[in-house]
Amino acid sequence: MLTKRIIPCLDVKEGRVVKGVQFVSLREAGDPVELAKFYNEQGADELVFLDISASHEGRETMVDVVRQTASTLAIPFTVGGGIRTLEDMKRLLRAGADKVSVNSSALQRPELIKEGSDYFGAQCIVVAIDAKWSEEDGTWMVYTHGGRNKTDWQAVAWAKEAVRLGAGELLVTSMDQDGEKSGFDLPLTKAIREAVNVPIIASGGAGNADHFYDVLQHVDADAALAASIFHYKETSVAEVKNELRQKGVFVR
Repeated sequence: MLTKRIIPCLDVKEGRVVKGVQFVSLREAGDPVELAKFYNEQGADELVFLDISASHEGRETMVDVVRQTASTLAIPFTVGGGIRTLEDMKRLLRAGADKVSVNSSALQRPELIKEGSDYFGAQCIVVAIDAKWSEEDGTWMVYTHGGRNKTDWQAVAWAKEAVRLGAGELLVTSMDQDGEKSGFDLPLTKAIREAVNVPIIASGGAGNADHFYDVLQHVDADAALAASIFHYKETSVAEVKNELRQKGVFVR
C-alpha cells in the first residue's frame, strides 16, 4: 500500500513566506530557506514552493531562492509560480526542483502540460487547480492568477484534461476553505479523485490532524498540504503523522 504524504507549502511573495485566508489578507510567516530546512528536519515528505505573485506580476519565479532552498533539502521539492515555457521548467529543475507546478499558464496554453510531460516525464509535472464553488454554475470553477480571474473551466473537467495532456499529479486547492482551518473540501477532492487516476494533493482548510485523516482516508487523497498551521506552530508534521499512524493510516 502506498504511504500517504504530508506536505508543507511555502507561499512566497517578494522573497518571504506569507499566508492568508481565501487568498487575501496575507501576513508574513518567515524566510523560505529557513522554513524549508525546518520542515526537512521535521519529517515532511515533500515541500511545495509557490511564488504566488509571479503570474499576476508577469515575472519569473525567483530562481536564486529556489536554488538556496533546494540546497537545504533531502526531500522532493515542487516549485510553481510564473512558469510559462519549457525553458522556465528547465531553469527551475536545474536549480534543484524535483517537480514543477503549473497553473495559470497551463490554462492559457494547455500544450505547456504536454510539452513538459513529453520532455521531463509526467512525474515532473504537477498541475495546480485553484477551485471555488459557484452557485451560478452549480459546480466548482477554476481560477487563475492567484485566485483573481475566474475561467470557463469546471474543476473536474479541467482535472481530466490536465491528466490527458500529461499531468503526473494534481494539486487541488479549495479557495473556499483556504486558510479557514475548518477542514479540507472533501466533496471537491472526492469529485476529482473519482475522475482521474493520478496522485492528488488536497490543499486548503487544514486545521488539525483529524482534517488530514478525513481527506486521506475518507476521500483517498494521496497527500495533504498545509501552510499556516505548520508555519505558526499550531501543530507539527511529526504530530500529524503520529496521530495518523495511531488511526491506522500508512505514513512514512
